Amino acid sequence: MKKFGAAIILAGGKSSRMGFDKQFLKIDEKRLMGLVINKLEEEFDEIIIVTNKPEEYNEFNQKIRTDIIKGMGPLSGIHSGLNEASSEYAFVIACDMPNIDIDYIRYMKKAIENKDIDICVTRIRDRIEPLHGFYSKRIIENIEKHLLSNMRAINSLITKSKTHYIEEDEVVKFSLNKDIFKNLNTIEDLDEFLLTQ
Repeated sequence: MKKFGAAIILAGGKSSRMGFDKQFLKIDEKRLMGLVINKLEEEFDEIIIVTNKPEEYNEFNQKIRTDIIKGMGPLSGIHSGLNEASSEYAFVIACDMPNIDIDYIRYMKKAIENKDIDICVTRIRDRIEPLHGFYSKRIIENIEKHLLSNMRAINSLITKSKTHYIEEDEVVKFSLNKDIFKNLNTIEDLDEFLLTQ
């Protein structure tokens, strides 16, 4: 089994601050999802989109999956994606995080390549960035236990797993303002992103 072949894009959430479903955001008449996919394809052979609206993804050639355990948030999406992934680890990102830095992803891979860990995420001071990291297929059962115990928080799983943290002083070598972790939550966020394109 390949170690780092898959990437999972989580395309869910209520998008309440944006005012419409963020998984359908368009930039220059192209769906933001397409831009995220194109970037990830520079590094990953397999892209898995986990969405609660699979019928809206007929235009894409990637694997489209829905939550196996319904209604439990992003952790349920990670669970479904890992079940589908054909590599030992999968990179997980949200569909509204377009500031992808492939060099940083490669840095994360190198950091855990020879380590026996379950998860690799970034920690900025006391804040963990759970939706921009690598997750191992071997934690599928642990995720199921979490979800079936009504524990939805990804950070709870992270702190109970064998996790490798990449610290802030390492991140800023790649993303000085740490915008690789920025979600497009509002129209203002979208406008700010467009100014950088």
